[in-house]
Amino acid sequence: MNRAVQVAMAEAGETADSLAAQVGVDPKTAARWVSQGRVPQTRHRARVAEILRRDMEDLWPEAQRRKEPAWFLPWPQIEREAAGLRWYESSVIPGLLQTEAYARAVLACGPLSADTDSHVVLRLERQAAVFERPRPPLAVFVIDEAALRRGAPQVMGPQLDHLVTMAARSNLMVHVLPQDAGLHPGQAGPFVIATTADGDDVGYLDDQAEGRITNDVAPLWAVWDTVRSVALPRNQSIDFLRARAWLT
Repeated sequence: MNRAVQVAMAEAGETADSLAAQVGVDPKTAARWVSQGRVPQTRHRARVAEILRRDMEDLWPEAQRRKEPAWFLPWPQIEREAAGLRWYESSVIPGLLQTEAYARAVLACGPLSADTDSHVVLRLERQAAVFERPRPPLAVFVIDEAALRRGAPQVMGPQLDHLVTMAARSNLMVHVLPQDAGLHPGQAGPFVIATTADGDDVGYLDDQAEGRITNDVAPLWAVWDTVRSVALPRNQSIDFLRARAWLT
């Protein structure tokens, strides 16, 4: 629970419903900012702080301490609470399935390279928060074959072995989208659909500058249905990963 937000709302005479109406979000979302301590997106934090006449740093000090970009902060919390995750990746291994060495290699060549070590730690913490909780989500991953062929052999070998191990979990499925599947809508870019315990869907999309969270997930579901349908079945995907690991 975020006591700072709760106290500020009480002093300002605001409720989750009134706050949601002014910020432009669902009342359930505003309620989670208090009851679950979820960190809103940057623009929502700024608006809430304005309404409650507080500084953002006083209401969400963790947003200032964490190393992740401010726009990314709400997503790890959504991951931790999700009942289901559906993730499509076209060029790299999904972050939740990366080994430490692979994560380091990916982060070292991207915009977060100036502080690679801390971001690797945060990525591993995200994995533990999702998969080591008492009731982990049902997680389905579709990974383009191109991502499985990109990387130094000494990094990709253990990474592919790790994928095989993770894919054997009962609550986790990995599907390979083979190159011979041809052109498909997923080439527009990676995305994740998280299904909350309440049955709501939240999407996450990434690009070169920053990622964004969206509640408009109908277009993502349409792409997901396509990429999932042309990907290999689970057992064939595991065989494919084993073969790639042996060749690496």
